[in-house]
Amino acid sequence: MNTLTTDCVIVGGGASGMMAAGFVAGFSDKINVLLLEKNNSLGKKLLITGKGRCNVTNDCDIDTFMNNVVRNSRFLYSAISSFSPSDTMLFFESLGVPLKTERGNRVFPVSDHSSDILNALKKHCNKTNISYLRGSLKKIVAQNGHVAGCLLENGTSIECKSVILSTGGKSYPQTGSTGDGYRIASDLGHTIINPTPSLVPIDVDQSEICAQLEGLSLKNISIALFRNGKKIFSDFGEMVFTSSGLSGPIVLSASAHTKKDDNIFLDLKPALDDKKLDVRIISDFAKYSNRNFANSLDDLLPQKMIPVIISLSGIDPQKKVNLVTKSERAALLRCLKHLSFTVKSLRPIEEAVITSGGICVKEIDPKTMQSKIIEGLYFAGEIIDCDAYTGGFNLQIAFSTGRLAGISAAKKIGGL
Repeated sequence: MNTLTTDCVIVGGGASGMMAAGFVAGFSDKINVLLLEKNNSLGKKLLITGKGRCNVTNDCDIDTFMNNVVRNSRFLYSAISSFSPSDTMLFFESLGVPLKTERGNRVFPVSDHSSDILNALKKHCNKTNISYLRGSLKKIVAQNGHVAGCLLENGTSIECKSVILSTGGKSYPQTGSTGDGYRIASDLGHTIINPTPSLVPIDVDQSEICAQLEGLSLKNISIALFRNGKKIFSDFGEMVFTSSGLSGPIVLSASAHTKKDDNIFLDLKPALDDKKLDVRIISDFAKYSNRNFANSLDDLLPQKMIPVIISLSGIDPQKKVNLVTKSERAALLRCLKHLSFTVKSLRPIEEAVITSGGICVKEIDPKTMQSKIIEGLYFAGEIIDCDAYTGGFNLQIAFSTGRLAGISAAKKIGGL
């Protein structure tokens, strides 16, 4: 059996793992680091984030950031405070990646290429005391409550003082995130909060409507999520219709709160209240007074949506627009301001941007990311039971927890 020796093993070469590796190795050139990755290349999931553009972070203050964390924001306070969104921006710019901030304070590389972020992280890890090994972790070996080593699936044994587990969640399993870390942590006594999909498209009962609108993207609309008549979430921005439901940024964020049978209402004209929208409709009807109703909505709606709204309004499409009644106008207005859907289900976790659930935060020291159960074991990234809305927040969590875990492990190894 092949036996290797190092100081720290990083398990998982994604965003948090590479961040951790660079900071462990950068702390002291006397600390040897082994980065273990089961894929044939690093950062596979990072390359597809933000539709290949990589939404690096969100350029906001700490309080705003915490308000965008869905689960366990208090746990993240130390990590985010010690490496904030502005720190992340400075970090990547110092590695030669110019950044830009877009709507919603979303930060991207100027090039719009996620490969620039991946290459910067590789540069961050370009240290002589980091070695790389392709392989899958079978288990972490612990003795007397302390990390003693790792055993790989191929039988290779690694003696080490610490392990940083950054294996991701269960979303996008084709990138290697298959939930391996949950089993490994559980074997050591850690509690796993049931992994579920988050930031995922939503299937609705009214799939026939969505099928007609498939591919249609809408900007500057608002979404409201209701459960038993109570509003539990709202947002403003972009969405897109799928063949079976809804997707896009505001829908993905809503999915973090969504359950079966919840009601979703889309306001297609949020800038206009009911009274102002009615005035707008009257104005459009006057402009097209000699047309049929079906041909009077071109200024109000995308062409693809017109037949759907006409059908939902119940107004005869062949009716002359100057004969449309006040009550019919009110029905049209309801369709525009309260387009209603009922949640059927979330799409599978394999289609989710991130995983909700993971290692219970009560068993992790928030100031170091070290396990409270096994000394020398640290966690970083999506494997932890923390998740946030879309907009760069989840990658920031990966960077901040990865850095904190790396520095903490290095200090422990160095005896500081």
